[in-house]
Formats: sequence, structure tokens, C-alpha cells
Amino acid sequence: MMTGAKRKRSTVWRKIQAVRLEDIKAWCMRRLPILTWVPVYNWKENLVPDTVSGMMLAIQQVTQGLAFAVLSSVHPVFGLYGSFFPVIIYAIFGMGRHVATGTFALTSLISANAVERLVPSVRTNFTANNNSGILGLSEFEMQRIGVAAAVSFLGGIIQVVMFMLQLGSATFLLTEPVISAMTTGAATHVVTSQVKYLLGMKMPYISGPLAFFHIYAYVFKNIRSVQLEALLLSLLSIVVLVLVKELNEKFHRNIKVVLPIDLLLIIATSIACYYADMEYVYGIEVVGNIPKGLPSPKAPSMSVLPEVVTEAFGVALVGYVASLALAQGSAKKFKYTVDDNQEFLAHGLSNVIASFFFCIPSAAAMGRTALLYSTGAKTQVACLISCVLILVVIYTIGPLLYWLPMCVLASIIVVGLKGMLMQFRDLKKYWNVDKIDWSIWVSTYVFTICFAANVGLLYGVVCTIAIVIFRLPRAKTLNLKNMKEVEYKYKVEDNCESLKQVKIVSVNSPLVFLNARKFHADLLKIIQKDGMSSQCEQNTLLCSFSNGSCHGELVQPCHSERHVLILDCSGLNFFDYTGVSVLLQIYVDCKNRYIDVLLAHCKGSLIKAMQYGGNLDSENPVFFESISSAIDAIRIHRNYSKFSEQSEL
Repeated sequence: MMTGAKRKRSTVWRKIQAVRLEDIKAWCMRRLPILTWVPVYNWKENLVPDTVSGMMLAIQQVTQGLAFAVLSSVHPVFGLYGSFFPVIIYAIFGMGRHVATGTFALTSLISANAVERLVPSVRTNFTANNNSGILGLSEFEMQRIGVAAAVSFLGGIIQVVMFMLQLGSATFLLTEPVISAMTTGAATHVVTSQVKYLLGMKMPYISGPLAFFHIYAYVFKNIRSVQLEALLLSLLSIVVLVLVKELNEKFHRNIKVVLPIDLLLIIATSIACYYADMEYVYGIEVVGNIPKGLPSPKAPSMSVLPEVVTEAFGVALVGYVASLALAQGSAKKFKYTVDDNQEFLAHGLSNVIASFFFCIPSAAAMGRTALLYSTGAKTQVACLISCVLILVVIYTIGPLLYWLPMCVLASIIVVGLKGMLMQFRDLKKYWNVDKIDWSIWVSTYVFTICFAANVGLLYGVVCTIAIVIFRLPRAKTLNLKNMKEVEYKYKVEDNCESLKQVKIVSVNSPLVFLNARKFHADLLKIIQKDGMSSQCEQNTLLCSFSNGSCHGELVQPCHSERHVLILDCSGLNFFDYTGVSVLLQIYVDCKNRYIDVLLAHCKGSLIKAMQYGGNLDSENPVFFESISSAIDAIRIHRNYSKFSEQSEL
């Protein structure tokens, strides 16, 4: 036993000694992305747009921080902390250059379930100035943030464990319809939770299955208790916010700095509430005392962790899914890459470390990320600049927010969720592309409404997998007739000049979310491996693509001409929205590489879906009945081009 133990220790010691400085440096560069982009940061070109974006982002972070803290059933000041600490941590570990992390409506709503269950409400306002606890807050408020911080801590631990297990590669199971339906349903829940503030009603906290319907039943039952002053102020705030934001979107190309209507509304309503003494004259609920300064770090209560496991899993999954979708969207828009596993680590540490500073669960938000797009942000420097301004608010401006009406905060939350709620428009495209995706969206939304966001997400994933498993065994994988047709065409054609630089790839498997990413990657490898976009000498490749594998036969050497890629879709028996999106992305990628893409043997449903899903702006036809007709079109086009060149000479 001792000999075996010594041998094991010596083996471990040799592995430790074998680690080189270069390996440590490479690991640090991979796990600390800030070390990659900071040394090459272009201060001259990027600092000004990042500064402008950071200033605009700080305004939105402050307003959403206050609002989402209330949504999480904790004191508003903890939302300011949640807009500061997680942002710094994500800037160090995250890969999304345009991802604005911080407080998030969906994770706040989930953590509120734990807060209200473990520390039930004794009052529904934050105006009391009780100095019996830390930061001058009451013991009741500190207990509530203790529960929310525990949810954040455990949720972050779960995300870090998922990073260690390399579960980021499993995110392909989270299809666009499922994410869209889940976030739309969760946004509907958030709007419902703000009804009591919008109407100025005193309402008990209602949670659990079918809580969505119970809340509205309570509202209609107690409709006479609606506070007209709060209702009118809410309606006025919503109208002003919507109108100004629409004008900002319409003229954002002409003006670099958008009007900070959220900040102006907060200032105007706070001043009006102070001078009109609305809190006492009309009974309008206000934010109340906002303590100055940052808190000293304190570990979350470990005794609470077993009781918040359900909410922690919800925060970990829902927050990560929403954040990853935004990170991948920004990476696709600005042409860089994001590591799914690294995002698990970044968001996990953002939640774990921030929980020691009384922060509610954090994630990236669609509205803030869209703001960075529109204001021209270049890197995470914009988010770091926003942190500096938030620090100024925490130390100086915070106490002036005492008179901010809660109904105005609720209005800001509701209008801020406009982007998520507008995802209802996706139903039309899902119906036109794949009706099964449409049914998954609707049923996932219903499950989210009836239960919770994490339940809806789980249902959507299980339902999607079950449908694909049901459809895959019924799909054809190979059409030998078309393969022989192509081989015959190449062998008997005497004049092969018109077929130079042509590659034919036969797609012989369904194209759905399970294999769409692999299909895209493998096709790009074929293009890059054979140098379709850069080398002068090319070969005509006959390629049979089935379940991610490719077999090719080189049959003719060629010289420099414009390249053509023919996709034989005879074996593409069915597809979903993700598959159509990948085909359109391949078309765009090849076009950027000066490669013409032609599709042969396409079913009518595929042609309709591609024409509906994207703008195939090509002067020449893209869809053909057969490979022969596609090759004939290539020959005619090239002969016409040569004739035109000779005529000009």
C-alpha cells in the first residue's frame, strides 16, 4: 500500500514539474480574457465611444438596479451594488465584448420566491429609517438580502461546477424557440409582479403554480382599492418612456447620444413627489432611505443554502441561458468568438464573489446590451466606466432618491421589458418555417406562465429532444441515384472547362438544432481545407455529407475562376428554424468569400423557408431542380461571361 501511494505521489509530482511557464501563461490567457484584449486596446479609437456608452449604460444600470432590487423583494440599494460588483468580475473573466451584465429581471423574480418564502413581508415599503442593522437598514431588510445573496452564491457555485464539467457544449439543446418562449413568459411574469405598484394596491405576495392567474384574480376582486394617483402617474410614465424611446430608436443614426429619459423621469418625479408631498398627501409609496457607501464583505448564510436549492438552479440556468444568447448574438454581429464554458465560469464567479457584498443574482440583460450596440461600444471598457459612475451615485447621489415613487420604478421595469415581450412576433416566422417549432414555442410559453421560468425551460428542452428523436429514425440518409448522376456527368463530359472550381456537397441527413452547428463547422472546414477562397488551383470535390462525416473524390484539376458550391439537398428530409438559419448563414459566409452557392433538389418547404427567413439577394438563380440543371446554369453563365469579355476586347 505504501509503495503504491509513493508511486502515485511521485507521478503527480512529475506532472507538476512538467508544467512549463508557457503552459501557465496560456491557461491564464484562456481563463482571463481581459489579459488578451487590454494589451491591444486602441485608446485613440475606442476610448471615446466606450466612454459615451459607459455613461449611458450607467444611467440604465442605476434605474434597473433600483427596480430589479425591488422586484427581488430586497431594499433598492442592493440593486446598486448588483450593478457594480458583477460588472467588474465579468469584465475580467467574460468573453462578450458587448455584454452588459448586472441585475436582471428574470433572476430577480426567481430569487424573490426564496426571499418571500423564508422572510415573509411585514411591510411593503422601504421608507423606514431604522438604524438597528448594517448600513443603517433594519434587521428585516438584512435578513431578506441574506436570502437573496445565498441564492446568488449557490447559483454561482452551480455555474462554476457546470464549467468544471464542461457542460457548455450541451447548450445546443437550448434552441432559439425555447429560449424565446421562456424569456417571453418570464417577462410576462415580471410585468404581472409589478401590477401592484402600477395600481398602487396593497397586495400579499402570491407565488407557486398558477400564481399568474391568482394575481389577476386578486386584482379584479379588489379593483376598488386601486390608487388613482399612482395609476395616473404610472400611465403617464409609461407613455413618456415609450414615446421617447421610440424617438431615440428612430433617430439614433443621426444622434450619437440618446436622450436618457429614464434618468430624467426619475429626477422629475422625485422632485414633484418632494414638493407635492405625495407620500403623505396621496399615500404614494416611495423608495425611501438609500444608504451611502459600499458595504464590508460578509459571507452569505450557509444555513440557508439547503432551502434555496430550487431557486439557485433556476438562477443558474435561466441567467446563463439568457446571457449566453446575448453573448453569442454580439459575437456573431461583431465577428468574434465566445467560449460557452468560459461564460459559465464568468457568470458563476460574478454571482459567487458578488454575493459577499450583498448582491442579488446577476446576468446579462437584453436592454443594456442593445444600448451598447446603439451607442457604439467597442469593449468591456464601457462597462467598467459605468462602474465608476455608479460608484459616484452610491457615495453621493443615492440619498437624493428617497422621494422616487415606486410606481415610476415599476413603469421603468415594464417598458424595459419591451424587447422581450415583442418576441411574440417570432410566432409568425416559426409558423412559416416549421409548425412544430411554433407549437414548442407556444407550449413552452404556457408552461412558463403556469409554473416558472426554470420549469418552462426544462419542458422546452425535453419536448424538443423528444420530437427530434421521434423524427430522426424516419428520415432518409442517402440518395444513390443523385450520386450516380453526378459521377456520370463528370466522367462523360468532354469539355470540362465550365466546371472548373466547382464543389458538390450532398447533404444526406436532417438539418436540425442537434447537428446544425456541426454541419456549419464541417462545411467551413471543407472550404478552408481545399482553399476555395484563396488558392489558385482547385479540384472538383464530390462530397457525401452524412451525420457530420464527409467523403470526397478528386476528379479534375482546375485553375483560377470564381468558385461555386452546390449543395445537393435531396437527402435533407426535414429541418427546423435553426437548420434554415445555418443554411442562410452558410450562404452569407460563402458570399463574403466570393463563392457562389447553389442548392439542388430542394423541397418546396425548404425553398419557402429560406426565402422567408432571409434576403437571398442574388442576380442569378439559387435553387435548381437537379444538379444537372445547376451545372448547366454554371456553364451557360461562364460561357456568357467569356463571350462578354471577348466582345469588349
